[in-house]
Amino acid sequence: MAINTDKNVYTVAFAAVMVVVVGAVLAFVASSLSAKISQNEKLEKQQNILYAMGINENVDEGSVNFVPTDKVAEEFNKYITEQIVIEGSEITEDDEAYLINLKQQETAAKNGKTRKLPLFIGEKEGKKFYIIPMYGKGLWDAIWGFVSLDENLIVQGVYFDHKGETPGLGANIKQRYFMDDFKGESILDGTEYAGIKVAKGNNDPINNTKDDNEVDALAGATITGNGVSAMIKESVNLYKSYLETIRAKN
Repeated sequence: MAINTDKNVYTVAFAAVMVVVVGAVLAFVASSLSAKISQNEKLEKQQNILYAMGINENVDEGSVNFVPTDKVAEEFNKYITEQIVIEGSEITEDDEAYLINLKQQETAAKNGKTRKLPLFIGEKEGKKFYIIPMYGKGLWDAIWGFVSLDENLIVQGVYFDHKGETPGLGANIKQRYFMDDFKGESILDGTEYAGIKVAKGNNDPINNTKDDNEVDALAGATITGNGVSAMIKESVNLYKSYLETIRAKN
């Protein structure tokens, strides 16, 4: 007997079967790719941390070139000499501190739990670097990055990224010309952990002045810039107790 495809019951049954089949296929693909996705995320974090420390493959003034994925694990182990986790007054070493999810830790803190703060200590050419991970909010969605400091809490490099900022405007926080402006700036204003402000109407557009805790804002991206400013200030203040120990040694 022929099936009457004009009936509503056929349409509903066909749609239900397709949902099940497509759902099963997607679940299988997601499951089979999960290990690869997880590995790529690990390598990307290592690349970003090293970039903030100045370990990259930039070849000109405008490029943003990371250590290649087939070399990054080796380079990460070479230059990152220590990974620590600060949890309240406790400091522990953890070789996978870079995998700590900052968003989850922020949520935990809002729920009254002690936040885990990862920090990375690197060494290059006899010089120490302290790399702080950051997480904040831009205009449309999350922004994040890393800031690398020397023993005097002077910025040696940064890396920023975003989830959904406007192309050509807020998305430019990950452009080389913007990130390079932060080099040489101090996160301190006297004894205050002021961070670095992305300042609209900054009187130093080529950023020659390094003692004003400011860099020039991105044109047309005021809210994203404010988000970067807030992210840096809030992040360095989370690490204030540890940073004070670095200052005490110097």
